[in-house]
Amino acid sequence: MNKFHIAISTNKIEETVVDYTARLGEKPCSYIEHEYALWRTESLNVSVRQDSSCATGELRHLGWEDISAKNFSKDIDVNGIVWERFKAHQQADEINEIWPEAHFIPE
Repeated sequence: MNKFHIAISTNKIEETVVDYTARLGEKPCSYIEHEYALWRTESLNVSVRQDSSCATGELRHLGWEDISAKNFSKDIDVNGIVWERFKAHQQADEINEIWPEAHFIPE
């Protein structure tokens, strides 16, 4: 099943983790203290990142976690929004490259 992916910036990562954990009904499957959190529910792939290059609450990008994706890909829609398409392990590779201490392996 494909999961809709949404990535949001924050300057309150700890508070966001508490809030989104309640909203999504589960804890993040990957969490880098002070920097990043990822939830993978049955239908959603939601990430939040402490990102000083974006305003708090700003959309960073959208996309699809897609089991049929051959490569990690990005394109930009007519509104200037970046859309990504990736398999779960490709996202994990990106997370582990940025934060080697994550040791993230998707279920």
